[in-house]
Amino acid sequence: MSDAAEDLSSGALPGILPIFPLTGVLLLPRGQLPLNIFEPRYRAMTRDAMDGERLIGMVQPADPPIREMNPAVYPLGCAGRITSFSETEDGRFLITLTGVSRFRIKEELPLLSGYRRVVADWDDFAVDRNPDEAGFDRARLTQGLRTFFTQRQVQADWSAIDQAPGENLVTSIAMMCPFAPNEKQALLEARDLGERARLLTALIEMTASAPPTDPEAGVTRH
Repeated sequence: MSDAAEDLSSGALPGILPIFPLTGVLLLPRGQLPLNIFEPRYRAMTRDAMDGERLIGMVQPADPPIREMNPAVYPLGCAGRITSFSETEDGRFLITLTGVSRFRIKEELPLLSGYRRVVADWDDFAVDRNPDEAGFDRARLTQGLRTFFTQRQVQADWSAIDQAPGENLVTSIAMMCPFAPNEKQALLEARDLGERARLLTALIEMTASAPPTDPEAGVTRH
């Protein structure tokens, strides 16, 4: 599906969007999020997305400790286009979402085949459709990241990290680090790359000496 990846910054975005609530999971524009889809309602959602615009909105439950079938969610999420898709022998879907744009939820619609849909407002996020080249203190972020990884005994390809474009680095680190759900949401809601990079650096520095914890992602990665 390489053709889908080539057209992420053009075309009108839909007024109605399926949403996938997952605690601790962050998708950012141009970030790539692999997902293992196994619940029947989300398999139905994926099939419908594949038959349409291939867009799914990632959102987080607003109160993670509450275990409800359809919990209240934060009003701001990020839509991703399905840019890879495969089906396993046991009926699961392995997909990758590539982030397109953030959105605000204007209202929620009745369930369709068990999954949730919203009326999406894209107006505040035109900036998301194009790469962000804002500057930030890359040396400070990298130093904090070295301490963070060292204390957690995480191996990293520092050559690749040093050579990665700024937005790619901030996006990938923000999506992969095991921050709390509200911290992930704050990274999503950051105004632009510069603000997100400053927040990311602060979070890494604050947690660099804390004991490692497992993120409650609510999803199986592949």
